[in-house]
This record gives sequence, C-alpha cells and structure tokens, in this order.
Amino acid sequence: MPVLWIVLIVLALAAVGYVLGRQRALASADGNSRKLHSLPSFYGTSVAIFTMVFSFAALIVWMIVQPIVVENRVAATISPETIPEGRTIGLMMSDVRRVADGLDQAVAQGAMSADQATSIRTEFTDVRERLGQIGVALGSDVGPAVLHAAQRYRAMSATGDLAMTVVVLGLALAGFAVAYSRTHRDFRARNVVERTIRYILIFAASIAVLTTVGIVLSLIFNTIEFFRLYPAWEFFFGTTWAPSFSGRGGGSELGIVPLLWGTFYISLIALLVAVPIGLFAAIYLSEYASPKVRSIAKPMIEVLAGIPTIVYGLFALLTVGPLLLSVFGDDGLGWMQAGTAVMTAGLVMGVMLIPFVSSLSDDIINAVPQAMRDGSLGLGATHSETVRQVVLPAALPGIVGAILLAASRAIGETMIVVLGAGAAARLSLNPFEAMTTVTAKIVSQLTGDSDFGSPEALVAFALGMTLFVITLMLNILALYIVRKYREQYE
Repeated sequence: MPVLWIVLIVLALAAVGYVLGRQRALASADGNSRKLHSLPSFYGTSVAIFTMVFSFAALIVWMIVQPIVVENRVAATISPETIPEGRTIGLMMSDVRRVADGLDQAVAQGAMSADQATSIRTEFTDVRERLGQIGVALGSDVGPAVLHAAQRYRAMSATGDLAMTVVVLGLALAGFAVAYSRTHRDFRARNVVERTIRYILIFAASIAVLTTVGIVLSLIFNTIEFFRLYPAWEFFFGTTWAPSFSGRGGGSELGIVPLLWGTFYISLIALLVAVPIGLFAAIYLSEYASPKVRSIAKPMIEVLAGIPTIVYGLFALLTVGPLLLSVFGDDGLGWMQAGTAVMTAGLVMGVMLIPFVSSLSDDIINAVPQAMRDGSLGLGATHSETVRQVVLPAALPGIVGAILLAASRAIGETMIVVLGAGAAARLSLNPFEAMTTVTAKIVSQLTGDSDFGSPEALVAFALGMTLFVITLMLNILALYIVRKYREQYE
C-alpha cells in the first residue's frame, strides 16, 4: 500500500477517534460537560493523538530502516565474482536500484507482469527489451547478476512494504482502542494531552540538535578516514589541487591552500561590494528616510535575500561575466580572458549579501537608544555629526557582527561560484582570472562514479570539515560581539 494511503487512513481513523472519544466522554457524564474532568475536546484529542503518534513514529522509523536493511541483505547475496572489473559493490548496488525502479515502471505500464519482474528465471535479454520499450535504457555493464539482485530487491521491498502497512495500521488501531477504552468522565484527558504534546515538542526541538550532531559526526568520521589515506600535512599546506582519481592513472595532489585562497578572495570582493552599500542603505533607512520611503525601500531591498542562488549564478554567467569581459577582455583592457572569474562571482555575491548587511545593520542602528541622539543634538551637533560620532560608534560592535555573519554566508556559497568563478584551483592575485572555492570542489568531488572509499571522494568531507570549522568560528565571533552589544544597551 502506498505511504500516502497509509497516512490518509491513519488521519481518517484519528478524526473518527476524536469524534467518538468526545461523544463517549459526554455520554459517561450524561451529556453534562461540567461533570467531566476536562473539556470534551481533550477526550477526543487524546484518542486522536494515541491513534497517530505511535503509528506515525513506526512509519518514519520503518521508512528509514527498511532501505538500509534491504540493500545490505541484497548486497550480501551478490557474489564477488559477478562484480565487473573496475567497479565496486556500491556502484553495482546503484545499478540494482535503477533496474528495480525500471521493473516497477514496466509493471506499472504493463510492459511485463509482476511475476516476470519478480521471477529470477526471467531471461535477461527479455527484460532489457521490455525496459527499452518504456524508455528505460540499461548500460552495457548491467548484466544478469544485476537483474537477479534487482528482482530480490523488489521482492524484499514489497515484503517490507506489506509488513509496514500491517504494523502501522495495527498500531493505529491499537492506540485507538486503548485510548477509546479509557475515555470516561474521570479520566484526566487534559493532563495526558498536554504531557504528550510537551513530549512531541521536545522531540521536535531535539531534531535540530540531533541533526547537527549527525552532520558533525559524519564529517569527523569520514575526515579521519581520509587522513588515514592521505597525509594531513600535505592536505593543509599543499599548494596544488590536482585529483586524478585512483585507478585512472597517476597520484592525486589534494592541497587545500588554493581552494581557501579562492574562497577568501571571492568573499573579500563580495564584502567590499556588500558592506558599503548595505551599511549606507541601513544608515539612510534608519536615520534619514521618511516612514513612507522606509516602508517601501526596506522590503524591496530584502527581496534580494529571497532570490535563489542559482538565479544569481545565471545572472553572473549570462550578464555580469560578458559585461566585464567587454570592458576588461581582449577588446578592452586585455586583463580578462573569459567571463568566469573571481570578479564576476565576487560582484554578484556582493549583491546577494546586501540585504544581509543592510537588514542586520538597520536593526542594530535602530537599537541605539534615542537618548544618545537627543543628547548629541542638544549639545549642538548636527544630524550628520550625530550619526558619525555617536550612532555609528555605539552600533559598531553589532555592525561588525553583521559583517562577520555575511562573511560566513559568503564563504559557504556554492552556485554563484560554480557558474561565475570557474573551476581552476590556483594561487593568483589577478581578480580577472578564473578560480574556485572549497564548496565548489566539494560538489565536483562527490559528482560522478568514483569509488566512495577513495581519497578523491573522501576529501570532500575533509573540505567540508575545514569549512565547517571556519564558518563556525566566524559565527561564534559574530554572535559574541552582538551579544556584548545587546548587553550594553538593554
């Protein structure tokens, strides 16, 4: 049964439980709600909650665990002799999942029967022909072993889906029955509902923490594995980035220095664009603009923060790059060879960061007590002198924090760099040359069919861990500065 149907059935059962639970509670009190311990809605909510909570929890856990269990069991049945030379069990399992999806499409479209898709006696040539009829192309490296593994994968997945349906609906019915049976006028439904909701809220709040812990642990473990295969000294102090991929000839040089240089260089140009414009915009909006102008200009500036970064990347590739090339290229000053360069990505990223700097600085400037402005004006200072000599120095710690937060945002940007800065890892001071960043190389290293256990794939986690530490330190510093500022004026 599809997951959507299971969810709808459980929700329908919960709705029925709410109505019946409420009616049962009122019936036990002879229709007089004043005789009930709790409001009638709490009794219905109690039945609905116990119908949903355990069943949905089982559904979520099952959907996470089942693919892992099925894949491990199918992988254990694949003989090492059937794995083609130059491929790994991980790549073969990718083919198994793809063929299994193709078999599902073939059954759904009537190209083959369910028995043919499940039976391991089905001829491989027949399967390839039927899948080709519905547009599912199998590569030359997909053989009978992959087909048989895909059939086992489908059969085990179907069994697991059936078991999941039975367990989830069984838990929903059991929760419904238990909650309904204990519904009477003396039952403390309100206490049970509020306690259950509190536990749900605690769990929801814990998800963010657990997710962060999981991300950090995955980075740490894979980074340790990388440094077992590649020297840490060469990674952190090497000046050459030249992955060649194991088994394809030559050794790899994985020095992070040129990637860090490109990251900081592009971020610096972005900040040189964003900080003056954003700060001046914040000063104008908070100190000089009328309420009507502010109500229009501030939302328009913040619209920039809602534009997807891929759109900024396309803007860099199709507009800013050619524009810079026409001025600084061979037809102009001759400094620029292509539209993808540090300057292209830096300028567009700076535009993207303007609302971050502007909004944060605007809030910080507005937080400066009005009494300081009035005191300055009362001593004979002009408005501009008050802004320069009183407001900005008082808001400076918060503004520095806003700039550091914008810097961490710039360091972690990917799509603008991929489309606007190029892919060359080099150490150069020329802003009109193509360079790349840490985030762009993380994408490129995890794209393709390389062995996940090779240094060339694991290096992405070492890059991610390095970037995580850098941005974490920037965020901690920014939050510390902002907190000290707030303590000073609150």
